[in-house]
Amino acid sequence: MTSALTIPQVDLDPYTDESIADPYPLYEALRDAAPVVYLTAHQVHCAARYDEVYAALHRHDTFVSGEGVGLTDTLNKAQKGSSFTSDPPYHAYVRGLVARHLKPRAMADINGYVTSWADRLVQDLVARRSFDAVQDFAVAFPLAVVPDLLGWPEDEGKERLLAWASAGFNAFGPMNDRTQAGLPLLGEMAEFLHRMSQPGNLRPGSWGAELVSEAREGKIEDKLLPGLLGDFLAPSMDTSVSALSSMLWLLGTHQDQWRRLREDPSLIPSAFNEIIRLESPLRGFTRYVAEDTELGGAPLPEGSRVLLLFGSANRDERFWKSPESFDIARPGAAQHVGFGHGIHACVGQALSRLEGQSLLAALVRHVDRIEVKEPSWRLHNTIRGIERLDVTFHGRTS
Repeated sequence: MTSALTIPQVDLDPYTDESIADPYPLYEALRDAAPVVYLTAHQVHCAARYDEVYAALHRHDTFVSGEGVGLTDTLNKAQKGSSFTSDPPYHAYVRGLVARHLKPRAMADINGYVTSWADRLVQDLVARRSFDAVQDFAVAFPLAVVPDLLGWPEDEGKERLLAWASAGFNAFGPMNDRTQAGLPLLGEMAEFLHRMSQPGNLRPGSWGAELVSEAREGKIEDKLLPGLLGDFLAPSMDTSVSALSSMLWLLGTHQDQWRRLREDPSLIPSAFNEIIRLESPLRGFTRYVAEDTELGGAPLPEGSRVLLLFGSANRDERFWKSPESFDIARPGAAQHVGFGHGIHACVGQALSRLEGQSLLAALVRHVDRIEVKEPSWRLHNTIRGIERLDVTFHGRTS
């Protein structure tokens, strides 16, 4: 039996402004250092290579989520009980309440609705020609679709949803200025979700109204309702905005891949996977170590915590061939961990795929060329995303 590896302590910090704006040099340094390192800045272990991240995500009994998936103990305790901060068997129950609306059969039911929205949005932007990819494309689409599916009232909350979702994801990072600035927003979101949990506030027939009705019938505990509505909200907003804005940036800066997609639309599912792999919306989450164990040969004691960097794993040269290149027909692109993996894989990823693939299909139908300028990147603890990206669509003439 080989002896366990020594875990190197490093002063690399994934949460500085510089590391967030351009994380990939730091990710490479972390991967090169060891299978698992110890981040002295945050007193947490960190796995940045694909094999270790994937293994931990599939060992949910050892690398548990029920003790929270962020860096801060206080906020981990406050966020316990949601579908992605819970463990089996409770996890299967609470996740199932949300996932039933997000399974492939449910997506088939709303396919025409989402596709028509995508077509209308792209045609409107072709008519405008120049626009901001974030606000006018990446925000506009899920903001039109998701609140409607959940049954949010038209006259309130909608304009705050993205800010609330962003604050929620920031809270999974350290207790830095970004997290603290979002705490009042988390209070706003909690109050709104509690109010929407009362009968009559959500549109009859919507996903959200169905949950409220089931609570009234005693099928769901009342106390679960705000968290369940939040489970729909946050994962379906901020991560989608990140993916959709990166979509236009990557296609606009890789004209060869855009032409390839136009010539062969059957590559749309593969192209969306490659977008998620190369510019993963989620930087990563932590897991609590429930028992003494090893990861990549490195010893991890019970009670420790390990940060799993999805964005780094998806560019690990030990697993991927030419990981820095954008290849919409990449073999095995679906193996990315951009949506997480295992039992805690993103519950909303089917909706995200439907949104992304519908927009790619609409782009193929209506756009000849995508012209982009240099993006500015958001400073966010958990989401890798663009702040602003100026885009010009050149519409198809035939």
